[in-house]
Amino acid sequence: MATPTLTGREAPAVRPPASRPPSRLADLTALVRPGQWTKNLVVVPLGLLGAPRLDGGALGGALAAIAVFTLASALIYLVNDIGDRDRDRRHPEKRHRPIAAGRIGVGTAVSFAAALAALLAATVGLTALTGTAGLADWWPVAAYLALNAAYSKGLKHVPLLDVFIVALGFVLRLAQGCLATGNPVPSWLALCVFSLCLLLILGKRRHEMAVGGVLHRPALRGYTLGFLDQLLAFTAVLTAVSYVLQVQGSPAFGTHGPLIAVLTAPFALFGLARYLQLIVVDAGGGNPSRALFSDRMTVSNALLWSALLAGAWLLGRLGS
Repeated sequence: MATPTLTGREAPAVRPPASRPPSRLADLTALVRPGQWTKNLVVVPLGLLGAPRLDGGALGGALAAIAVFTLASALIYLVNDIGDRDRDRRHPEKRHRPIAAGRIGVGTAVSFAAALAALLAATVGLTALTGTAGLADWWPVAAYLALNAAYSKGLKHVPLLDVFIVALGFVLRLAQGCLATGNPVPSWLALCVFSLCLLLILGKRRHEMAVGGVLHRPALRGYTLGFLDQLLAFTAVLTAVSYVLQVQGSPAFGTHGPLIAVLTAPFALFGLARYLQLIVVDAGGGNPSRALFSDRMTVSNALLWSALLAGAWLLGRLGS
């Protein structure tokens, strides 16, 4: 006996299961940008480069500085998302952020920001009492918060100032790492950090302009793609020169500084060239951290570069 079949109509289509919205905990976590914490993990410990020895006090100071700046930057990200929620809704990617998408209310976000501010103040007070740095030595964090408050109030809409202020925040991270470990701030290293971060931010601006135009970020009206390309080339050269001068005169490498500068310069130049390629040729750079850490060539170059620098640093320590 034949099996009866349906005629004249098709079987109902099977709908794919709807994707679940992120949980409330996931949205609150996204507001503080855990993926951006690598900035503090990379920049703040650079203050250890001038340490005469790596004892527990210096390492503890570096860890405290990382924790404080992580809280400070998380607070800034959260406050910016609250203030930019209307503008973010017009951006093709940022409209999915928890506040812009309406998954986290403004009142909840403000309460979260107040809790972060209280935790930040308590952490600074505790580290000032128990660490190697006194309360006055935490001025870079205060400067960072004040600078970003001015940035959020309007300076972010001023062309050039918008990128210079963000880059200066990384110099403040370096300064805090040095103060927390009891070391002076190396001038060439500070310039290298500033110019490198300026390069990354300019690359991000270029990506934003190429993808979304000038509507999302008013400061982009003061740029063109050609002008940004010139600034990228200029800052790349400044980064390479300041890096070589820092390594050449760094006490961390002893008398081997000039040789180490020559040996590692190709790695620095390749890393800079590869980033420019990702920005200009591959039209990337919307998220500099993701672009750098997900690119195999960049990661491989960085690992070899770091291994050479670590070996040179160890050699300098043994020879001193």
